[in-house]
Formats: sequence, C-alpha cells, structure tokens
Amino acid sequence: MREYLVVFLVATAVTYLLTVVAREIAMRTGAVAKVRDRDVHAEPIPYLGGLAMLGGLWAAYVVAREMPFLSKETPFVFDDALAVLIAGTVVCAVGVVDDIIDLDALTKFGGQVLAVGFLVYSGVQFRYFYQSTGEVFTLDTAQGALLTALIVVTTVNAVNFIDGLDGLAAGVIGISASAFFLFCYSLAYLNDVSLATTGALLSAALAGACTGFLVHNFHPARLFMGDSGSMLIGLVLSATAITVTTQFAPGDLAQGADGARASLLPVLIPFALPILILIVPLGDLVLAVVRRTRAGRSPFAPDKQHLHHRLLEIGHSHRRAVIIMWLWAGLIAFGVVVASVFTGPVVWAALGVSLIVTVSLTFALPLVHAPLVDQVLDPAEDPFVQTRNDPDAETSGTL
Repeated sequence: MREYLVVFLVATAVTYLLTVVAREIAMRTGAVAKVRDRDVHAEPIPYLGGLAMLGGLWAAYVVAREMPFLSKETPFVFDDALAVLIAGTVVCAVGVVDDIIDLDALTKFGGQVLAVGFLVYSGVQFRYFYQSTGEVFTLDTAQGALLTALIVVTTVNAVNFIDGLDGLAAGVIGISASAFFLFCYSLAYLNDVSLATTGALLSAALAGACTGFLVHNFHPARLFMGDSGSMLIGLVLSATAITVTTQFAPGDLAQGADGARASLLPVLIPFALPILILIVPLGDLVLAVVRRTRAGRSPFAPDKQHLHHRLLEIGHSHRRAVIIMWLWAGLIAFGVVVASVFTGPVVWAALGVSLIVTVSLTFALPLVHAPLVDQVLDPAEDPFVQTRNDPDAETSGTL
C-alpha cells in the first residue's frame, strides 16, 4: 500500500507543478478558451491541462519501476501500463492539436481509434466472459477488439462531454480511479495473489494526476484540461479496467470476500465500471441527443438543459453543483465496488444511507441554504450571476 501511496503522491505533485508549464504553452500557442455569452468564465482561460496530467502519469510510472515491491513482480504489470500510457499519449496529442486549431469530430475520432488499435496490438483488450453456469465464454480477437473499442471510445467521449463545469471531469474521474484502486487491491488480497497489478498502479497514478490538476481547475479555474485532458483520463480509466481481465483468471474475478462465488458482479466490474461510473453523464448525453434532434437541431448544438445546468437552476452554486455530482459519482463507483467484493446487511445499510444523504443534499440543500453567489447585492459585480441569469448561457463544456 505504501508504494501505491508514493505513486499517487508523485502523480499529484508532478501534475500540480506541470500545470504552470502547460498554462504557459497554452498562452503561447493560443490554446485559450475565449469568453462567450454561454460560458461561465469571465476571462480567457488556457487549455492544455492534459499535458500536465500526462506528465504526472509518466512520472508515476517511472518512479514505480524503481520500487522493489512493484519492479520485482511479473514484467507484464509494467508492459500493460506502458501500453496504456503510450495510447494515452497518442490521444492526448490529438487533443492538444484540437485545443490549438479545433479539429473536426471525424479527425478526433480517428485519433481515438488509433489509440485503441495500439491497446489491442499490445494485448490490452477483453478476452472472455464468465457465465452464470461457471463456464468461460472466450472472445476471439475481432470480438475482443470491437468490445474494447466500444468501451474505450464511449468512455473517452463521455468524459469529454461532462467537462462542463470547473473541476467536474477531473473530480469524477479521480473518484472513479480511487474506487477502482480499491477494487483491484481487494481482488488481489482476497485471492491471495500478488498485490502488484497494472490496474492498481494505473488507478493510483490516475487518481493522483486528477488531484494535482484539481488544485488549478476547481472554481474559479485557472486552467482547463481541454480535449487533451478529457480524452486522456477517459482512455486511461477504461483501459485500466480492461487490464484486470488480462491479469486475473475468471475464477479469481469471481472470488468474493466470503470465499465463494456469490454473484457475477465482480466479474462484470471491469466491463461495466467505466460505463456505470459515467451513467449519469451518459444518460445526460442520450437525453441531449434526443432533445436536440426532436427539436430539429443538430445533436451537437449547445443548449442549457444539461444536468449541471439543472443543478444551477434549482439553487446550487457552481462549486456546490460540482460537489453534488462528485457525490453521485462516488456513490455509484464505490457502491458498485463494495457491493461486488463484500456482502452482508451492514454493506447494504451503508449504501442505503449514502443514497439517502446524496439525494437529500441534491434536492433539499438549495431550500435551506442559498448559494453565496445569490447573496451578492450587485449582480453587475458577479459575472457568474450574470451568466446564470442569461437564458442563452451555457457552461464551458464541449456540448
């Protein structure tokens, strides 16, 4: 555990320090989010936060290779991690170009497919399903590659989609990575196998990179991650989940805390966790597409009816809206992981209480505590209030 804590801290510190460099590069290359009527920020904010996070991930990987506990384990732990980081570098590079010159959607999609192709070529892909009968359904290479592409590309674009409020995407993915670290570490411990796994290593590094970036990205943000960051952390999260299926046997994945195969939930976690974690933004994405197409508009046309807009409308401040969505991400991510590994009435009672608290904070808090931004006497002095009162306003997200 101490080695993983070091990995987390290295990723956090390096990302935090490199944000200054990324900001300077963004200013020099013109990768800046200009102020528009539909944005929250009141002054131009640089992009390219993904460069800082990429540096933090690579630094954590380099340091991990020198740690006795990790470096003495089987080599595929670092082989798979290296493949994920190279694929992440590819998609981050595409995002950097997009942040600077605004690429079209097809070109960005091609970059995502190229990164997935490298993952598959390196052996990081889905290979089997564990069926309820106890049998293993093995995927052929083409099936595994297609499923891998579907999960990774969907996650990448879902993370890009939720990058609409300061600190939202980095916080959601950081929480999700922490939950997946718990899953990987618990799975190895319960099966009495090596605690050194690619999933745990990458999860710790990703959580650290998101934490280091959040210091600069929480409202009011001084730096945006841009497509370079959203696509990077989306790919690393989904690819990290996939590595679990390549390093554990199906029987190991089905092992619960009681030593018996109580359900298939642990087996499905690597397949479903990236989607479950992002189920709220994915649902928002589907609703947005339906809403816009029914109105005769492009699915990519911006509007002010996203979930985070609704939170602002019911009375949450910018920061509180972000924290509420963090709570939902944590409830889903940690809830799924805990339920997959542990059983018993205490677990379900804790999850039930967490759900009640989260729902209460979401809907009851605005009624008993008005956000501070609404207490400003002169709205002209607060650009955020002006933005919220503008019917055409929208946050700084992609869609």
